[in-house]
Amino acid sequence: MAMTWVWTGMVTLSLVFGAATGHLGALGPAALEGARSAVELCVSMAGVMCLWTGVMEVLEQSGLAALMARAFRPLLRRLLPRSSRDAEIFTAVSANLSANLLGLGNASTPLGIRAARLMARGSGGAASDELCRFVVLNTASIQLFPTTVAGIRAALGCADPFDILPAVWLASAGSVCVGLAAAKLFECFGGNAG
Repeated sequence: MAMTWVWTGMVTLSLVFGAATGHLGALGPAALEGARSAVELCVSMAGVMCLWTGVMEVLEQSGLAALMARAFRPLLRRLLPRSSRDAEIFTAVSANLSANLLGLGNASTPLGIRAARLMARGSGGAASDELCRFVVLNTASIQLFPTTVAGIRAALGCADPFDILPAVWLASAGSVCVGLAAAKLFECFGGNAG
């Protein structure tokens, strides 16, 4: 519903400013060009997403995803102690983190939703502190390979789409640390049990 208002507002403002500046006739061609560019970008991104989603499937089928889950276990035991004891939740959380590490935001979303639903069982509709920490961890997510961003950069003609790796590593590690610190702070002062 909110996006409906955003899009309606954008179209209305475009019409108002186009009419006010005398460029109303340029609005139609610009809208069509924007739509064409959006479709081209989506098609070029589909290839990148298919590649990395396939890599994620290979990781799962080969058992490497389980190996990654074992590698995450010490960290997740500290961050999500209750969830790491439940094998089903732990598997969903680990798969989500693996997809996020590979920069597969779109592929990791269903995994994150599944993990959050499993974590929310029996909570009576209120998010536990642990679920909030998971949402922060999922949203801020450290990315080893920002495949979505690199795909967009490649589609727009960048010669070396992965030259941003050090900046991405630093920014994503910083955002995770700040997010988890804020979640812990709210946890301490919020009084939410869990």
